[in-house]
Amino acid sequence: MRISCLIENTSYNGDFLCEHGLSLYIQAGGHNILFDMGQGDSFIKNAKKLGIDLSQVDIAILSHGHYDHGGGLEAFLEINSISPVYLGRYAFEPHYNGCKKYIGLDTSLVNNNRLIFVDDILKIDTGLTLFSCNDKKREFNLGSFGLTILENDSYLPDDFRHEQYLLIEEDNKKVLISGCSHKGILNIASWFEADYIIGGFHFSKLPLDNTLLSYSEYLQNLNTVFYTCHCTGINQYEFMKNNMKELHYISSGQVIEI
Repeated sequence: MRISCLIENTSYNGDFLCEHGLSLYIQAGGHNILFDMGQGDSFIKNAKKLGIDLSQVDIAILSHGHYDHGGGLEAFLEINSISPVYLGRYAFEPHYNGCKKYIGLDTSLVNNNRLIFVDDILKIDTGLTLFSCNDKKREFNLGSFGLTILENDSYLPDDFRHEQYLLIEEDNKKVLISGCSHKGILNIASWFEADYIIGGFHFSKLPLDNTLLSYSEYLQNLNTVFYTCHCTGINQYEFMKNNMKELHYISSGQVIEI
């Protein structure tokens, strides 16, 4: 399995663009998979530098309905004419940050016939399954991080029902791909018990204190290798790295093999 980071907040080296967002290109199970699409078309430019032809992507997945993961959806649909795009049933709901700034998707795309809306579980192919985990109990609750959804003219805390995760099972390994882990990385890691988890932890606004230390200790005790990025936060990553031997960071232009 080969995973190329097409866009992330940081750059592996000066040759690759970076932005607050995430996009991963995954070669697994005989498929070319695009997981998230960043804010715009920067992921496409980086893909070309890596020699990746995104027109040959045959499975595209949007982890959740925020602009920094789905802002490049239109650009992808323009360069790729074959791939369906799997996204959560609630991805196009109106999402806002704590300052009432719209951070959702371009609603003009909602009726595109290549979009496949997913409910709780969808098996795409052998070894490729999407999960929303909306029915799972969240033992660890970090709240909504100030993120909201607009319902009946009221801004309510986002419950992240629009978020989904990709589980890849190949060569006796379980690899989970998560965009921002809004439902809680500690919960997600416990639910799946994966060998590898790739994605953001959404810890970037957390202080470097004993609480974050306890989170790193909890994750360290799991039999999981983590590749994190994006919303984890560089300072938080470095703080947690002191206690987690199997915690790594991935940046724009970086390629890992599992």
